[in-house]
Amino acid sequence: MDTSEKILTCRAAIAWAKNSPLSIEEVQVEPPKAGEVRIKLMSSGICGSDDHVLKGEFQMNFPLIPGHEGAGIVESIGDGVCSVKPGDKVLTLIIPQCRECSSCLHPKGNFCEKQDVLPCHGSMLDGTCRFTCKGEKIYHSFLVSTFTEYTVVPEIAVVKIDDAAPMDKVCLISCGVPTGYGAAVNSAKVTPGSTCVVFGLGGVGSAIVLGCKASGASRIIGVDINEEKFPRAKALGVTDCLNPQNFKKPIQEVVMEMTGIGVDFAFEAIGNPDAMISAWDSCHKSYGVCLIVGVAPLKSKLSLEATMIISGRTMKGVCLGDYKTRDCIPQIVTDYLQNKINIDPLITHQLPFDQLHEALKLYHAGKAIRCVLLF
Repeated sequence: MDTSEKILTCRAAIAWAKNSPLSIEEVQVEPPKAGEVRIKLMSSGICGSDDHVLKGEFQMNFPLIPGHEGAGIVESIGDGVCSVKPGDKVLTLIIPQCRECSSCLHPKGNFCEKQDVLPCHGSMLDGTCRFTCKGEKIYHSFLVSTFTEYTVVPEIAVVKIDDAAPMDKVCLISCGVPTGYGAAVNSAKVTPGSTCVVFGLGGVGSAIVLGCKASGASRIIGVDINEEKFPRAKALGVTDCLNPQNFKKPIQEVVMEMTGIGVDFAFEAIGNPDAMISAWDSCHKSYGVCLIVGVAPLKSKLSLEATMIISGRTMKGVCLGDYKTRDCIPQIVTDYLQNKINIDPLITHQLPFDQLHEALKLYHAGKAIRCVLLF
């Protein structure tokens, strides 16, 4: 039966207000308009950015359907869509690629000006929404909203992937893998024999570790206050695990003492301004590179000792590993299928969508690197 022009009713998780429990409800999903794609989700990862959304740490409109790390199959397309068709396997993209703005047209830019992250308006590109529940408009999250059985996204925020892709796993390549792995191999270009430190050993931090190891780093120091993460981190390639709470001195001083000179590459994957300073202070004064991957709370500030900047250290913000999303993410899926990158160790749990609350408990307890919801 052709459903392309019909309103679909499905289950979705709604955050009715910030800091409120998610509620699984029946929602109505409108057909895609021109330049839009409706997707039947197969899986969605739970990312730290989703937790930031629920806590109100982003500028968001409520009620909304969270989630952004999605893999699915195209159900229908709106007028003018030409890059995907019904039946295609696709990934949703938290950062779109319009291929028209100054960021997209620049060789090094990837933070598309049509993104809906900073700030997030919660609507489609035309300013309207495609979800309703109990007669009320429901806002979108980052243009994509993946905690739902069906979603509608702009064509610029979706990309076709290999037909052989396992849909219960590749959702991580929508965000977490390019964000972390890409920060190491593409943004930092970690060098063989180098020393790295990773602040935060969750999903993104673990992907950074994989990237550092794949790049030939000789020493990878992992920093986290949850020591339950340490065995998994060491299995991924971390050589030294540090819990800042076990030391009376700042953790950057500990890293300096361990290395003697500071690290070549430091990655912050928490979104904590204090951890960002620690990462910066852990770098070699002359040639160290500090990469900020975590998203800090809205309007938070960084304060650096200005005189020390002249020595040559570099601080760089990184979004999705500096990849142009529609151009590059399909290749990461292909690399996974060809065993050039193994994302499987990052998936510690897979749960059906109706066990969303259990999945969130695992995330908040730090017991999962990535928990994948299955639809």
